[in-house]
Amino acid sequence: MFGRIESERRKRDGKAESCIYYAALSKRLTPRKVMDINREHWSVENNLHWALDVVFNEDDARARKNHAPQNLSFIRRMALDILNAHPDKRSPARKMKLAAWSKEFFFELFTHMR
Repeated sequence: MFGRIESERRKRDGKAESCIYYAALSKRLTPRKVMDINREHWSVENNLHWALDVVFNEDDARARKNHAPQNLSFIRRMALDILNAHPDKRSPARKMKLAAWSKEFFFELFTHMR
């Protein structure tokens, strides 16, 4: 089964832009459920990218050769997971600064991994 999603957005200049997306489905779903799943997918994707870009400046990374981009991306995601696993309520960016300033806090980050 397939789902079809038609989207339309208005640009700042007032012009409308429309797109049609198709999704492969494993079971029959209501149109509302297809939209909810689609939005959920993109929110996870956008939230992860936003965190990596803000905390690690991933968009400014200059690694281009061989496997360097994939390897560095993996390391960044692992570091973000370590920062998020720590129970302190501060932001990952703040935790990263604290880890750079304090060896004790740096080592403490690793004690909360599962």
